[in-house]
Amino acid sequence: MTASQAQPVPHYSLPIDGEWVETSEELQVLNKFTGSPMGTVSVANKEIVDRAIDAAHRTSKLKPLSPYKRFEILRKTSALLIENKEELAHIITGEVGKTYKEALVEVERTSQTFEIAAEEAKRIHGEGIPVESSLGAENRMAFTIRVPVGVVCAITPFNVPLNLVAHKVAPALAAGNTIVLKPASVTPIIALKLAELLEQAGLPGGYLNVVVGAGSTVGTWLSNDSRINLYTFTGSPSIGLKLKQETGLRKVLLELGSNSAVIVHADADLDLAVRMSVGKSFANAGQVCISVQRIYVHRSIHDDFVRKFVAETKKLNMGDPYDPSTDIGPMISVREAERVEQWVQEAIAEGSKLECGGTRQGALFTPTVLSQVTDSMKVTCEELFAPVVGVAIYDDIDECIDTVNRSKYGLQAGVFTRSLDIAFKAARGIHVGGVLINDASQFRADAMPYGGVKESGWGKEGPKYAIEEMTEIRLVILNL
Repeated sequence: MTASQAQPVPHYSLPIDGEWVETSEELQVLNKFTGSPMGTVSVANKEIVDRAIDAAHRTSKLKPLSPYKRFEILRKTSALLIENKEELAHIITGEVGKTYKEALVEVERTSQTFEIAAEEAKRIHGEGIPVESSLGAENRMAFTIRVPVGVVCAITPFNVPLNLVAHKVAPALAAGNTIVLKPASVTPIIALKLAELLEQAGLPGGYLNVVVGAGSTVGTWLSNDSRINLYTFTGSPSIGLKLKQETGLRKVLLELGSNSAVIVHADADLDLAVRMSVGKSFANAGQVCISVQRIYVHRSIHDDFVRKFVAETKKLNMGDPYDPSTDIGPMISVREAERVEQWVQEAIAEGSKLECGGTRQGALFTPTVLSQVTDSMKVTCEELFAPVVGVAIYDDIDECIDTVNRSKYGLQAGVFTRSLDIAFKAARGIHVGGVLINDASQFRADAMPYGGVKESGWGKEGPKYAIEEMTEIRLVILNL
């Protein structure tokens, strides 16, 4: 199916307390490649947000689900995602602009996320505490249990609008919590489709309530409501900081920005480094927080690396994301593409060399490689979130690690080397949440602990680790 085929424009209401609610205001969701309407979505007002939080709060107190029931619902949702894979991928491609083949992978990964969360729902447990070994406590026994935190508010971004919702919703449900979800306003339809699937899977009303609207209104109402016990947010550091300041002592999990680095050492498998780095620089038009943004290459292999990297980059096809031959679709908006165009031009003016790309057609930005970049350039020190990569030279591995660490971000980094000494030096020395050896920075398995340091946030995602974040340890002591 091509993006140009005429489709009816559906309207989507909001799931609140087991009902699908219409509001007086609606927003239009556009296809990011054609600019044509994909659908309209009801926008939540203050009353709807209050109803959503009240439903989640009431349900968390009065309608607990057993661990096995949670397992059944999550497992069924996993299966429904695969059954509806093509439809869901079509929506993602339209809403985000990512290629259809990438969207299919996102749906498949989302199914895995729910499957993993389903299994983890049956494994939540505490531990025995040997208090009887303490003087004066000989007649006591103790153990811990894990209990749900209560109401979870999930705020999700546009770039991975299904699986990043799943990484918040699935573990929250597995842990026995209720949820108020606010998806990104530019990509809300796929989140509402997921809510439909959860309903089909047997999730009772009140467990997942979805509100759509601007962060300045809906986001503020959510952050100011004390009935919410935990917030899980993926987005920019500035908004994450604002959310943390507004929510006070309540727990906040933050997955924020990055300018992920890759080091290509002198002894690296050059072809592997090129292939993996190109593949993980431009996926989803570079709009992934762990996309390769800055590459540090040892001087002895720099010229060969750049030549091969540019040659592979030029093979990528840009265009209609529904076309199977397309590798790169549009960015999320023309405004974002214009920002990136300006940053690239600034870098060139400041002394970097344009090796390929650097042109814009509306929201399409050609895959771009810059060499001779410096750490003071925006394309290096800020989060680009675009199909642009900067390459720099290094001579000493210790100095290179120090350079990588000078970033205000710290999410993931990649290192290509055949040396175990260099690999362990990097693993111990690079201050990030994850170090990938002989792989680029943009790798995420849905079961792994995922999260960063510094302005990349705190807290871990991955169902097992998110469940730990979304439960509280309660101590029980028996005086026998």
